[in-house]
Formats: sequence, structure tokens, C-alpha cells
Amino acid sequence: MDLIVTLQCQDQPGIVHAMTTAILDCLGNIIENQQFTDPTTNTFVMRTRFETGLSLHDVNTKLNSVLNKFKPNLSVRSVSEKKRVLVLVTTESHCLRDLLYLQDLGELPIEIPAVLSNHGDLKALVESHGIKFIDQSGLVKDAAEAQLRTLVGDLKIDLVVLARYMQILSPGFCGELSGKIINIHHSFLPGFKGAKPYHQAHARGVKIIGATAHFVTPELDEGPIIDQDVAHVTHAATPEELIATGRDIERRVLSRAVRDFAQDRIFIVGDKTVVFHN
Repeated sequence: MDLIVTLQCQDQPGIVHAMTTAILDCLGNIIENQQFTDPTTNTFVMRTRFETGLSLHDVNTKLNSVLNKFKPNLSVRSVSEKKRVLVLVTTESHCLRDLLYLQDLGELPIEIPAVLSNHGDLKALVESHGIKFIDQSGLVKDAAEAQLRTLVGDLKIDLVVLARYMQILSPGFCGELSGKIINIHHSFLPGFKGAKPYHQAHARGVKIIGATAHFVTPELDEGPIIDQDVAHVTHAATPEELIATGRDIERRVLSRAVRDFAQDRIFIVGDKTVVFHN
């Protein structure tokens, strides 16, 4: 069995030794191991992938018995167990298309049981992949969020992805799913908030555009950052060319963030993240 174990706790002597000893007791063979101590919070995080002939239950029992003294947030799961992802969209399709494409190729280890939207524009695209499309265009905000909350429970969702979903989730819902909602956002300096940010950026002659994937919190667009990327542009670029470049960056950054979540590579430490890249 191929397993991933993640651990987060206050840094203290003996954690790595205890983890490797426990895995050895499980007759395990370590394939990957990454660790980091955040100097500001003194938080220790560790991700280890290993192979063993024992059952998941037996491994869980052994690791918890050895590591409990460190009071960790400990998780063990099989690599073959895919994270279940609910994707929320509005009308733009570029981020959704990339997630669907990479899932179909088997390059994104997730399962998308449904896509939810406040418009019906992307119904044909979603259903062409054999995925259920949920159209909320006729629902008021409170009813739509109540349905979303029910879906998260009924579908056993591990992650909600806002793939250019142009609606604001309530602070209560964001709090309930803390660390389990990822959003993609354009990244400009200055911020260019409001309508047509790329047109605003063009009018100000920006030289770099980009995108940021972050966890959603009750504070709008202020959650811990997971991934970012940029592209250089010149004065010759039209607003339409900026939009096209931005879309390409957005889809790549979001897909990387979802992949890192699906592979248990992200740890939230205070207001930031630690991400172990492979």
C-alpha cells in the first residue's frame, strides 16, 4: 500500500526520529520525505510518502501511538484515494476546462462529482465530461448557499474550487470550510478592483500581470497564498491580449494549487502556507 502521512505541530526534539521509527515498525519504505519549521510560529510540518504491506487501519494505529506525545495534527491516507472536488463557475470556462482536461488525462488526482454555477452557460461543457451540472441561476443568494452547503455534505466534498466564480461566499460558509476552499484571482499592482481589471491595467501601462491561487477566508481575497505566477507584457499589448495572457496564467496557477492540495502538499501556518513541491 502506498500512503501519505502529514504532520503539523509545535517544533520539538525527536519528531523526525519518531516518525521514521514508526514507519519502520510498519515495515514501511520511505519514498518521499519533506519537512520545515516556521521560525515565526515555531510550527513544524512534515509530509512523508511510504510503502507498506500493512493495512491503513494498522498504520494509523501505530503512527498515532508513537506520535501522540507531540500533540500533532496527523493524517494518513492512501495515494489511490482521490480528493473529491466541487467546482464553482460563472460564465468563464478557461479554468474549468483545464481542471476537466487534466482530470481526464489522469494528471490531476481528483474526482469532480459535480460543477455548480450561477449561470447555465457551461452546462453542455460539463455534461460532455459525464459530470453533473447544477444550475443555480434561479436561486437567491441564501437558497443557493444552502444548497451548496448540502452538496458539500452529501457528495463528501474535500475541496471547493472557485474557478472564476463571480459570487461572494458568506463569512459563515468560509469559516465552516476553512482551508478547504481555493480561489483564483488576478494579480496586479495596483489592485485594480472592480469591473474590467485588465482594461484598468492597460490604461495604467502595467508591465507585469499575473494570478494568485489562495485559500478563501471571511476576509475577501486575503486568504493564505498557495501559488502565484506572472508574465511580462509591453506597452504594445491590447486589453484583449492582456486578458488572453491572464487567462493562461490563471488556469495554470489554479491547476497547480488544486494538484498540491490533492497530494497533501499544503500546510496552513498562521496567515501563510508551506507548500512542498515535488
